[in-house]
Amino acid sequence: MRPQKCHIFLMARSDLKKTDARKSVTGKPADAPVEAKSSRNEIASFLKAAKNAANPGAGSGRIVLALDATMSRQPTWDLACSIQAEMFESVAGIGNLSMQLVYFRGFGECRASKWAADGMSLADMMSRIDCRGGHTQILKVLKHARKAHGRERINALVYIGDAMEEKIDDLVQAAGELGLRGVPVFLFQEGNDPVAETAFREIARVTRGGWFRFDRSSASVLARLLSSIAVYAAGGLKALESRGSREDRLLIAQMSGGKGGKP
Repeated sequence: MRPQKCHIFLMARSDLKKTDARKSVTGKPADAPVEAKSSRNEIASFLKAAKNAANPGAGSGRIVLALDATMSRQPTWDLACSIQAEMFESVAGIGNLSMQLVYFRGFGECRASKWAADGMSLADMMSRIDCRGGHTQILKVLKHARKAHGRERINALVYIGDAMEEKIDDLVQAAGELGLRGVPVFLFQEGNDPVAETAFREIARVTRGGWFRFDRSSASVLARLLSSIAVYAAGGLKALESRGSREDRLLIAQMSGGKGGKP
């Protein structure tokens, strides 16, 4: 067992009546005035609504946030707690964002928070969680994301951590199932553990997500990358391309199969 650690990865029936001889097939009197045709604005609104319904990622994003917040890495937990609010702020004017915190700790404990629609609510949930020792349970996080997506579409899974103590084949299999469902996984690795890097890169590859290395001194870069993920979740690649920041372009490159690294 590693030194005391916990890992926290957020369908009527109508009565049928005989048709009156003076009524049309619409049920209205034959001499009733004809209703005006839909205006261009109404048609445009309908088409826009239909497009959004066909593309759940447009205007409404859902992200599962899984964070490694072990006892020895409490500063990283505090950092994530402070910058997650920026993810909500970044989608203003693009759409809505909901996030769910998923964490694991101790001996086999893995829990998920309620969905939060603002940074204050999520921060409040995070502030009530204490850290405990234990091994990684990344597989449970991946399986949870798959089940959550089965109930209602999620647009991305974000994981921040520094270690991997599980069978990589099991993780890649579970990640592949997310990839087939169109859920990208974005992994932020703190430190230089080669085992974790191999696993994280492969998870990113099979889900068409991204892998990034960071350290606590690059908090502002991490915040901007997380904001880019929020923009993607709410507005898709089109929103990222439209905004076009350095981090937006880096995220697009990662999702297109580019090599990861320290931003």
